[in-house]
Amino acid sequence: MSVVITISNQKGGVGKTTTCAALASGLFLAGHRVLGIDLDPQGNLGFCLGGEEEHPWTVLDLLNGSVSAGEAVCQGQFCDLLLSDITLSGWAARSGGSEAVLREAIRPLEDSYDYIVIDTPPALNLLTVNAYTASDYLVIPMASDILSLVGLSQLKETIESVRSSFNPSLKVLGILLNRFNHRTLLSRDVLEMAEQLAAQIGTQVFDTKIRTGVAIAEAPAHGESIFSYNPRSSAVKDYKNFLEEVLRAIPPHSQALTADSQAAAAGSQTLAAAPDKNRVSSAMRKEAKSYGQKDE
Repeated sequence: MSVVITISNQKGGVGKTTTCAALASGLFLAGHRVLGIDLDPQGNLGFCLGGEEEHPWTVLDLLNGSVSAGEAVCQGQFCDLLLSDITLSGWAARSGGSEAVLREAIRPLEDSYDYIVIDTPPALNLLTVNAYTASDYLVIPMASDILSLVGLSQLKETIESVRSSFNPSLKVLGILLNRFNHRTLLSRDVLEMAEQLAAQIGTQVFDTKIRTGVAIAEAPAHGESIFSYNPRSSAVKDYKNFLEEVLRAIPPHSQALTADSQAAAAGSQTLAAAPDKNRVSSAMRKEAKSYGQKDE
């Protein structure tokens, strides 16, 4: 059985897709079987993880029942993927309002992967609720500013609603603070308030805080994982520590891992392994130049 982890926050620009891509690629480079699911119509996760540009199917086709789960999955540079594009944005209005479509759609894949990592849109809509319903764990990234704290109470209500109606076992692993600078009073104030909010939803603020680093934005432009592009970057080191913290937080009995992938998880130095750059097209790299440091 796969461990399903959703990265979610209804606010945009908090490092959601970056965190999702780092977690998926980090788990993959550590030897695990990983599937990344992009439920954000912007489609940035597939770009960050080197998805096949010409793959004919997206997650929308799977949700609509047009193709099987196996057909919808494409091979990415760092893990397998269910891709997304802008056509997904109208799915909620056409779907009839089912909150468990994704869970049923990916059920045939549960024994094929150790981890399934889901990126969600910056909204508390039906796509997000489907991700929560299908997940074992939830990670909430937020930027280290006051505005990012706004709306977490609404997120709390959504989590409680999903637990009571669709997925009672959903657990919030923690809140991840991005763009954190421990030297500023603002970051320290945000940390204190985030800890209070975390307590209200029965979780924690991760010990790891992600510092600002240009390597995080540059890596997709070069067709690389952040872990191989610049392993000396402070932000990359932070994401490596975050990955290790996530693995420690998930109970061993819930990790459907092979013996080989368990051994790889213990040796996280493999995160610096170099990927096959030839599997990222030049067109994607060209598009990345305009991507710059723009976050999701």
